[in-house]
Amino acid sequence: MKILVCISHVPDTTSKINFTEGDTKFDTNGVQFVINPNDEFGLTRAMWFKEKQGASVDVVNVGGAETEPTLRKALAIGADSAIRVNTPATDGYQVAKELAKVVEDGGYDLVIAGRESIDYNGGMVPGMLAQLLKANFINNCISLEVDGENAKAIREIDGGKETLTASLPLVIGGQKGLVEESDLRIPNMRGIMQARKKPLNVVEAADTSVKTEAVKFEKPAPKGDVKLVDPDNLDELIDLLHNEAKAI
Repeated sequence: MKILVCISHVPDTTSKINFTEGDTKFDTNGVQFVINPNDEFGLTRAMWFKEKQGASVDVVNVGGAETEPTLRKALAIGADSAIRVNTPATDGYQVAKELAKVVEDGGYDLVIAGRESIDYNGGMVPGMLAQLLKANFINNCISLEVDGENAKAIREIDGGKETLTASLPLVIGGQKGLVEESDLRIPNMRGIMQARKKPLNVVEAADTSVKTEAVKFEKPAPKGDVKLVDPDNLDELIDLLHNEAKAI
């Protein structure tokens, strides 16, 4: 089984976010980048398939040279090789098209993507990728087993969980539950040294056209002052919630 894990290069959640050029560009100065958490859950699950079932695991990212340290970390975790599509990831449809070309050229059976990235939270790429490939698709996936050409998955739905079966080729949008946080792997020295020798192939973009562009970014409005209400004065609390906060 050939597995491709899609890796997004995203800011660490502890980073301070700023914008430049009239709030039209993200300021990367001083920002630490990491593997997108939803992708890291998927990568760890792919490692299980590699170790238990002998699957091969490649990772892919659409982005510039600045994303290569993130790909190297994925290699240090255990992926066999990495692919970087040499174009900025500016649009969900553009990214899906580039990934589809990589999947078709590589003949992958299973594509594991995160359900969304934590920077833009678009949640579009896995579904569009599956449509472009004419492959089966399961989103919000929290469990995945593969037996030959058949897969069994569990996904989160409103109010519960749903168990599904599908045949390969398959694209999933994974999240926490594929593995738990305690199962995530920290690259050790041996893995880091091996990652330096593993192939990281750079391919040029097949199509650089985009459908959307970011016009402007805005930070959330700062929180207002807190009003303290005497616990014995319920009438004032109800009045504030109703007339000022519009919460009731």
